Amino acid sequence: MLSPIFEKFVEKSPVSVIARGMMERVLNPEQLDQWFENSAQKQYTKDLLFSTVFDIMSQVVSGSRASVHAAYQASKEDISVSVKSLYNKLNGIELNTSAELVRYAAGAVTPVIKGLKGTRRSPLTGYHVKLLDGNCIEASEHRIEELRSLSAGALPGKSLVVYDPILGIPVDVFPCEDGHAQERSLLNKVLLTVKKGDLWVADRNFCVVEFTCGIDDKQALLIFRQHGNFPYTVLGKEKYVGKIETGKVFEQPIMVVDNSGKEHRFRRIRVLLKKATRDGDMEIFIITNLPKQAAGAKKIAEIYRSRWTIETSFQEVEKWFNSEINTLGYPPAALFGFCVALVSYMIVSVIKASLSSIYGMKIIEEQVSGYYLADEISGTYRGMMIAIEDDQWEIFRELTQAELIRVLKKLAKKVKLSAFRKHPRGPKKPVAKRKSDPKTPHVSTAKLIASRKK
Repeated sequence: MLSPIFEKFVEKSPVSVIARGMMERVLNPEQLDQWFENSAQKQYTKDLLFSTVFDIMSQVVSGSRASVHAAYQASKEDISVSVKSLYNKLNGIELNTSAELVRYAAGAVTPVIKGLKGTRRSPLTGYHVKLLDGNCIEASEHRIEELRSLSAGALPGKSLVVYDPILGIPVDVFPCEDGHAQERSLLNKVLLTVKKGDLWVADRNFCVVEFTCGIDDKQALLIFRQHGNFPYTVLGKEKYVGKIETGKVFEQPIMVVDNSGKEHRFRRIRVLLKKATRDGDMEIFIITNLPKQAAGAKKIAEIYRSRWTIETSFQEVEKWFNSEINTLGYPPAALFGFCVALVSYMIVSVIKASLSSIYGMKIIEEQVSGYYLADEISGTYRGMMIAIEDDQWEIFRELTQAELIRVLKKLAKKVKLSAFRKHPRGPKKPVAKRKSDPKTPHVSTAKLIASRKK
């Protein structure tokens, strides 16, 4: 039996209840601490549990607390260590722990999304499509002693993220502490995860011989935009294939020789664009090892366009959550914050899957704003956690998979979609050129507004 207060939140904010319920299901303290003990390599639990650190960071990422220090102050009585010890713990989070957290959470929410029938149609039936892209955390504040005398922006790290377009969630991440490192330096780690039957889709920055041929060697498939320095030998004439929405499509066979001297046959697809890219290119080249019987050139060009999904997801993570906490200067802490944001994104994806099970995928994708869903959670979460005792949430741990799906659907039916409806923007207005005068570096806003009224 739920308490009257719990029932009230079910009626007034079912979205927040789904979010908290899924956190209890997937990331409850007992599970997290056990998982940490099994996955951590160097770090160990002494006085501060990993579940506490995760809870603190998730409060900041979700926006329910303004900073790590604010979250600590709110829970100070329940935390047996100083704020300095908390920061030391955050600054020592192993990159492997952050990455494994994303993989663990993705594995936990996957059956829930599938049970809700919240998966999207595959771009190519029979293949496990994976979108790969990089994300660099923006510059942090100069709080670390080594940075205080420098004016240059301090980059606390970057990551390669693997996104599953069918599930609509990030499923893997490869973090790197060096914010200036080439993304390509992480490709050997990515290659270790490639499996037979995978279809990897990525931008030209990842189109290097070692990676493309490595994928081919593992009997996996790829659709990469060709880098300008990618070496190849033409094996036949280019042929016109037809038209797609963005332009005309051409194809020709090519050969690439890897570092061991082994030959790899690829298809080179050229798209002559109707409209220039944001970089000013009027044509793009795509490399693939997909056989023709699996996908024609036009289909491959359309699949490549789907990689923009992952860029949209990065934008959503940044918009919905505090994924880049600029007060966290130490790379391990900053990268952990980013990975917690990816996990939070998965929770919102489960909410959207729950809504899709009731109202249909098309309506939810086109009409419901993930930002408003996240905003509802951040606005309600703190009060809900105060009002409802922790033990009342344990019911979400005990439910069978089938029971959980029924509960999520029941909660989704109570959601008023109108409260989360997207508001499409009209055409952008041209930005006026700004005036500058070194003699008057500041202006009075009040005077300018007053002159407008005259």
